[in-house]
Parts: sequence; structure tokens; C-alpha cells
Amino acid sequence: MDIKRDKYLNDLINRMHNGMIKVVTGIRRCGKSYLLFNIFKNYLLNQGVSDSHIITIELDQRKNKKYRDPDTILDYIESLIIDDKQYYIMLDEVQMLQEFEEVLNSLLHIKNADVYVTGSNSKFLSKDVITEFRGRGDEIHIYPLTFKEFMEAYEGDVYRGWAEYVVYGGLPLTVTMKTEEQKINYLTNLFKETYLKDIIERYNIEKTQELEDLVNILASSIGSLTNPPKIEATFRSAIQSTISLNTLRQYIEYLEDAFIINKATRYNVKGRKYIGSPLKYYFEDVGLRNARLGFRQIEETHLMENVIYNELRSRGFNVDVGVVEKREINEEGKNKKKQLEIDFVANLGSKRYYIQSAFSMPTEEKRIQEKASLINVNDSFKKIIVVKDVVNITRDENGITTMSIYDFLLKENSLEL
Repeated sequence: MDIKRDKYLNDLINRMHNGMIKVVTGIRRCGKSYLLFNIFKNYLLNQGVSDSHIITIELDQRKNKKYRDPDTILDYIESLIIDDKQYYIMLDEVQMLQEFEEVLNSLLHIKNADVYVTGSNSKFLSKDVITEFRGRGDEIHIYPLTFKEFMEAYEGDVYRGWAEYVVYGGLPLTVTMKTEEQKINYLTNLFKETYLKDIIERYNIEKTQELEDLVNILASSIGSLTNPPKIEATFRSAIQSTISLNTLRQYIEYLEDAFIINKATRYNVKGRKYIGSPLKYYFEDVGLRNARLGFRQIEETHLMENVIYNELRSRGFNVDVGVVEKREINEEGKNKKKQLEIDFVANLGSKRYYIQSAFSMPTEEKRIQEKASLINVNDSFKKIIVVKDVVNITRDENGITTMSIYDFLLKENSLEL
């Protein structure tokens, strides 16, 4: 099954020969190795690069165990570079290489070598791994399949595809699995036996149940405003746990560093400043989120919001939660401030979009409610409401565009429609 992943291929192409180590990061099983060893390698071959000038080493393979020694792998790579032409070095699961930071810095000194690496444990998945190369690493972050990528491999119409995607997410292997039982077991075991185990081993966490409880709480509250003190209160009241606030903050940071969750900070649109706490957390893959909760809390409203957030991130946007203050006269005739929320403020360079995830707007009252925050934004950036219903793309007298989730996800230029 061929899933093109053209965006990430172009990301690699645009970074070729830039004198830096291309570090392909992403949650485990999202397709990093396939991107490098299949898609990118085939691109190089089609461009006329000789196979002998593409050096690939899969360090997780038993037959390559000897290359996990830093001196052995450096000697081996240098023995393959026999002329002045360009060589491409690709190392998979590089975290299995001893002293890998020093090895990669050594490879940078080979003038006719372009270096690409992937890694898949929590040490290498951590966003701070780039600092190991003293500013000489260039990160390409891969997300699980977007809905558009998912539909390229899915056999069925978009409506059945959406129903599947919103439950089982976009990890590539789930698309190939034929039964629900396979998908459920795969995602459930992957979360517990891979993601959580990586974090536990890296940070020597002894109270593993508290980490698991935290994951469950975050999974249950996607799209809801929260913060560590609020989560601490939940631990005390619902679980009777005395976990400290600092420990909770650490555990949340571990989950973020492993790309399991992402946060969206609140941003005051009119005041042009970040508010800070509380904020929202979303899962990098909704299938993993659902698996964590035993597929018992499939609230399509919140999951659609999570999918929109992930889509914007995969398109390169920084995504915040918008807050707009509106003055109202209350029943006592006093002037009162009211805060209205915009689900997402998406920024990329000079571009900005205000996006509301509304699921459905069956009544005029609901339409007024969903548009209220957007109407109160006093700038000219585009404002969009995304609904689950199949609707024609429309723009009202306030300049607010309404479109279906299918148009938003499947049309590459959907934000400009």
C-alpha cells in the first residue's frame, strides 16, 4: 500500500545539502522509517543518484548490531565513501547507537555527505534532542496520517472513512488492518507497551499508576480548559491520590516531549497577548486517545476538534485558543466584560485564521452562538466555521465562511476557499 506523504518528502528535498543533520522526529509508528528508507530513497534513485552513494543502516536489525559501536560505524561509513561525489547517509533508530550525538557530529565533517536520521524511543523522540547537535540539527516532524492521506489508502467513501478515522486515528498500520479487533489490540498495546514504557524507562518513574491515571484524565478532557492545579484537584477528589503539583507538571512535560499530547495556549486576540493558564491539550493521534480509554468515550464533537487541531499543526501552523472580550450590560444595568472563545487561532508567518469547530448548527440560536466570538474579532483575517454536516461552502454578511469537515480536510487550499 503506497501512501505518498508528499509534504514530508518536499520537506526533505528542501533541506538537502544544507550542512545540517536532518532529524526526522514523530510519535512511534507514524511512518518515519518508511519516509526515509522508501519514499526519500526512491526519490534520490529517480534523480540519478547511484545506489552505492546511498548508505543506509537500520540499527534495530540484529544483523547490524555491530554498527551500534561508534567507532565501528564510523569506520564502515568512511570505507564506503570512495570518491568525491555526493553521498547520502541514512541511519534508522539512531538512538540504539552508542554515543550517537558524537557520531553524528563526526559525520558532519565529511564534506560530501548529507546525513538523515530517525529515532523512536523517548530519548530520541524528545524535542530537546536537536540541542544535542549544538544547533546543527534540522528537524522534520512527522504526524500520523492526515484524513486526506488516510483516504488515499482507505477502501470506501469519505463518510465511512471519517467514521473509521475518528475512532482509530491515522497511524499507518491501522489502515492496513482488516478487523476492528486488530485495530483495537494494536492501538491499546502500542500505547501501554511502547509509549508509556519508553517514558517510564527514560525517567525511572516508580509510581507508574499515577502516570497512567494522568493520561486517562487528559484523554477524557481533550478540548476542555484545564491546568495542573485543576488536574491535581481531580487526583485528590476522584482518585484519592496525593501526587504533588510539581510531579504532575513533570509528567505532562514528559508526555509532550514524547509527542503524545500537544497543548494549545490561550491568546487574547484584542489584547494581543498570551493569557497562560488554563489551556487545552490534544492528542497527536485520536486513535491512541480512544484506545487509552478503551474506546468508551467516542464523543465525535471533541474528536472532530482534536482532528482539526492536528490538521492545522500538520500544515505547519502554530495553533492557540483564542479569547475575545466583549462588553455587555447586565440585568442590573452595569457594564460587564464577557469572554468569548475561538477554538483555534492558526498562525503561519503573516497568515492568520480564526477557526471554530461547531460540529452542527441546526438552529438559528446555535448559529448565533458559534459566530459570536468571530464577529467580535476586529481585524481582517479570515474567519471559518467547520461543521460535520455536508454543506456548500458559504460566506455570510460578516465575512464568516462555513464549510464541512470534508472540504476542510480534503482540499489542500481549504483555508482560502
